[in-house]
Amino acid sequence: MKYPYNSNFRIYIEGLVEQKQSLGYPYVSSGRILRTFDKYCIKYFPNEHTLTSDIVMSWASLKENEHQNGLMRRITPIRQLAKYMNTIGIDAYVLSSNIPKKQIRYVPHIFTSQELSKFFKAVDACQVSAFSPGRHLVIPVLFRLLYSCGLRSSEARMLQVSDVDFKLGSVFIRESKGHKDRIIYLSDDMLHLCKMYDERIQFHYPNRIAFFPNQKGNFYNRSLINYWFHLFWDNLTVAKTCTGNPPRVHDFRHTFAVNRLNQWVKGGKDINAYLPYLSMYLGHENQIDTDYYLHLVPEFFPVFRDKSRGISENLLPEVDYE
Repeated sequence: MKYPYNSNFRIYIEGLVEQKQSLGYPYVSSGRILRTFDKYCIKYFPNEHTLTSDIVMSWASLKENEHQNGLMRRITPIRQLAKYMNTIGIDAYVLSSNIPKKQIRYVPHIFTSQELSKFFKAVDACQVSAFSPGRHLVIPVLFRLLYSCGLRSSEARMLQVSDVDFKLGSVFIRESKGHKDRIIYLSDDMLHLCKMYDERIQFHYPNRIAFFPNQKGNFYNRSLINYWFHLFWDNLTVAKTCTGNPPRVHDFRHTFAVNRLNQWVKGGKDINAYLPYLSMYLGHENQIDTDYYLHLVPEFFPVFRDKSRGISENLLPEVDYE
């Protein structure tokens, strides 16, 4: 998606976005941040043609109630913009790499078996909606797909009918994070559930493109998945007694990864040999992203801690929790 830029830095922002996309990066979220920065410059620095330290530092100031990770996401494209401008001979202030401090590792909520059971029982009781005739069919399957396959919510909601191969039991994940495609395979029970769902949803949307169609037969908005999660989760008794960080939709993905690692350790598998497979299945660009789960597993599941005492410390990469 192309965003309109109108500030005095428009030509440089457009050049940066074009460069990133020519290298194969979607650069959508960063483009959206640059669009906000563009408006910011129009409002507060309308006559400035040089990307000065005043502009950059003003933008980089932490907002009220803003998380440090959010600030990092907000300033990264601006640092990239300054570097791009310098490479084409335009003087621009490059924000120091130590601003802000290192990203804070979020400790996810790993759902317990009881929590998963209660949640899926709740979504299975989803009522038929007069405004969206397929919603009660979509919700139970979509959330089970997130958990059973460790998908990102964007990957699930943007699935097309043609992406799901019922004969092979495979799902094609197109242009996910890092602009990479991949294929995953469904378990037998998940494949059976998807087949049943597909037969029932076709009654309402016979010519749909979206595997999970909204009331108009199109793809659901990303914010609606979060709304559905809290609609069912927040009213559960277990939701009021769970500890740690509040659960999020993305924590189904984390729970999938942690449970898979525990199953491998319990079965005596060589984690060092199996970890690359988990990395590919999850669609991680670098295996270091998958290594992170090695630190979560001992914390949440004693079976891993007890059975992995003999694992070399070299296998557990350092993770910065600052």
